[in-house]
Amino acid sequence: MLMLFLLLVLSIPAGAQTFNVGYTTGRVVDFFTEKPIEAAIVTMNHDIARTDDKGMFSLKTSSDKVLVRAYGYLRAEQNISMPLIASLPITSPVLVRLVPFTPKALYLSFFGIGSSSLREPALSLIENTELNALVIDVKGDRGMITYRSAIPLALEVGAQKIITVRDINKLMTSLKEKGIYTIARIVVFKDNLLAFAKPDFAIKTPGGEIWLDRESLAWVDPTKKEVWDYNIDIAEEAARIGFDEIQFDYVRFPDAIGLTFSVANTEENRVRAITGFLKKARERLALYNVFLAADLFGYISWNLNDTLIGQRLEDLAPVLDYLSPMLYPSGFQFGIPGYRLPVAQPFEIVYLTLKRAQERTRIQPVRFRPWIQAFRDYSFDRRQFTAKEIRDQINAAEKFGSNGWMLWNPQNRYTADGLKK
Repeated sequence: MLMLFLLLVLSIPAGAQTFNVGYTTGRVVDFFTEKPIEAAIVTMNHDIARTDDKGMFSLKTSSDKVLVRAYGYLRAEQNISMPLIASLPITSPVLVRLVPFTPKALYLSFFGIGSSSLREPALSLIENTELNALVIDVKGDRGMITYRSAIPLALEVGAQKIITVRDINKLMTSLKEKGIYTIARIVVFKDNLLAFAKPDFAIKTPGGEIWLDRESLAWVDPTKKEVWDYNIDIAEEAARIGFDEIQFDYVRFPDAIGLTFSVANTEENRVRAITGFLKKARERLALYNVFLAADLFGYISWNLNDTLIGQRLEDLAPVLDYLSPMLYPSGFQFGIPGYRLPVAQPFEIVYLTLKRAQERTRIQPVRFRPWIQAFRDYSFDRRQFTAKEIRDQINAAEKFGSNGWMLWNPQNRYTADGLKK
């Protein structure tokens, strides 16, 4: 057999592709320019590699498929030719071309995605404007999962009492046919259902009772590994369904004082819990070649501590593909340096906050995708956010160089104001 292999290798004409025994090599390039893509994430089985500055990668395994994703591009799967000799793991170098893509999204809630009166106008807006992506609640603010889930705990805690999407596979197929990039929003530690079904998981008051937030909803303890596993199970299920990106929201401690957790409420313990959850999620989601993102408080770009919620910017950047700060001007109640009325300066709020975050993390601007405000102000003068305010925020994100942006309207009612045709 060895002699046959040597004869085959010697018989390959000069200039033909060479073959590698026992591992897989290849190159990742831009689909249009053919330029190499550095730091692309390449996955095969449980082996993960990053491309170098020439777009090259090497994996210590072989399979019939390689999975690739890179910041600012659509993810890709590529089949690999079978070995020349069946008994030897021999594969030719793989060339993977990734298509550049900039998501421009709007958000549909747990009820919004299931309501034709909200979903259809949103899809029409995507068809007729620059929008090309959709953020969908998979697990919403009240802990319910949008579609039929196979996760036993979801049924046990009551997360399946209301199903708003009867056929998630049919919906995903329809969205893919329209070329829509899909983002699964999963609300993590704000989970009223899980907290009351499993009181040991709930955040408590000093008196030992389940704590409720301003909406009279309970949260679960971010330090509990069982809570991590439940939410990552949901994320894995969404990845298998075909979502392009998993986006965790409320991946933080509540912004309240005097609460009781299973560990001491210190900054280091908070940061360890939040980054630990995201690290574990990243590990378990690696096989699915899905992008990982998290929604972040706007002020964490400016505060050097964890803003008392466990989100410390420098610790988050290494464990996420995309950072999604919520840059609603109405959310900056104290303004930012030099700008005391944020709703009157939406461009400056978005641009300067992104710049501040990038300077601190020293990562590429393409690693950010902010949430922007498409709803009426609630903190200052109650002004409507119409075409000018929305376009100012979009212009700020695009000048910064972020990988797109996302429109948030809690009522799921959007117009073409401020959007390009």
